[in-house]
Amino acid sequence: MTPGRQKDLFAKSDQRVYTVSELAREVRSHLEDSFGMVRVVGEISSLSVAASGHAYFSLKDPDASLPAVMFRGAITRIGGQVPAEGTEVECLGRMTLYEPRGRTQLVVEFMVPRGAGALGLKFLQLKEKLAAEGLFAPERKRPLPLLPESIGIVTSPTGAAVRDILKVLSRRFPSIPVLICPVRVQGEGSAEEIAQAIERMGDGNHCDVLIAGRGGGSLEDLWAFNEEVVVRAVVASKVPVISAVGHEVDLVLSDLAADVRAPTPTAAAEMVVPDRGELLDHVDELSKDLFRIMKLELSTARHRLLDTAGRIRDPRRVLDAYRLRLDDAQRTAIARITLEIERRRTRLQGQLGALSSLNPLAVLERGYSVVSRPDGRTVTKSTQVSSGDPIHVRLHQGQLEAVVTKKK
Repeated sequence: MTPGRQKDLFAKSDQRVYTVSELAREVRSHLEDSFGMVRVVGEISSLSVAASGHAYFSLKDPDASLPAVMFRGAITRIGGQVPAEGTEVECLGRMTLYEPRGRTQLVVEFMVPRGAGALGLKFLQLKEKLAAEGLFAPERKRPLPLLPESIGIVTSPTGAAVRDILKVLSRRFPSIPVLICPVRVQGEGSAEEIAQAIERMGDGNHCDVLIAGRGGGSLEDLWAFNEEVVVRAVVASKVPVISAVGHEVDLVLSDLAADVRAPTPTAAAEMVVPDRGELLDHVDELSKDLFRIMKLELSTARHRLLDTAGRIRDPRRVLDAYRLRLDDAQRTAIARITLEIERRRTRLQGQLGALSSLNPLAVLERGYSVVSRPDGRTVTKSTQVSSGDPIHVRLHQGQLEAVVTKKK
């Protein structure tokens, strides 16, 4: 194309002009809509895990390399760890464009080692279904009993897992009874056997806590513990269930449904009972602490009692003091009463003398008399009677009845 032709094409006014951001968004949208969810097989390389917990790596084959990222939540779903570099894996994810760097990349939602891709997808789909029903909800999980009266185990009777569990239980607390319900832990029909055993052992009549698990193996080997029938049996158990399947990096759906997930069968045995020696030592320490506290409390109470007793006076001394005060009060009261009687006696005698001097009868002693009419009125004037009227004469000693014969 000639320079002139190029100039003409560039100058056409009907062509849209994109900004970099607009074009990047268009490409990302087209990329995500075109591919949707894809499954990719490749070898992990250039793996790095950021402080945020997100993993960044590349998937490569002999001819190409594809940048990929797996966020922390997705890593948790596969057991909390991305396989090491050089591992061939099958990933389920979506293609996108990271706009700030203009780089296409695969956002991985699920990852399994190569060969387990179909099972991995089935695992993811069943997990999402059961999670939506609330079977994995943390709030429905129950605590383990501190010291169970009996322990149930659902596992293979010939595997290493049961031997490890029994060895640890015997070492930590040998007196607790253990009931083993033998089942097949892999192969056709094993999931149904495991579910029936959990239902039977978890009915509340056989044990206080139940361990269900097996030793490690491939995803196919562990698959019985991913089956829906097993998950629902774990949820329906009337006693707490510990899921102990495989190793720490292995994650099965019964782990998510169980009340407690143990990284290994050995760890499950350590979780289910305390160490008897450590428990006795702890009880001994608590007893010593209790004795020290009681001794301190008794000592404090004794000092408080002695202090209180020192501040309380002898009641006999208190009574003696009140007795002396009562005697003084009695003597004072008697003196005051006597003085008041004498004062009143003197005053009465004076009043009697005054009354005696005013007594008209006392005048009669000197020869005077009192004359009165028959109606009792005293005669003080001669005009009050007439000749011939009877009169009454009161003397100092005795009385006279007389008649007026003459008036002057």
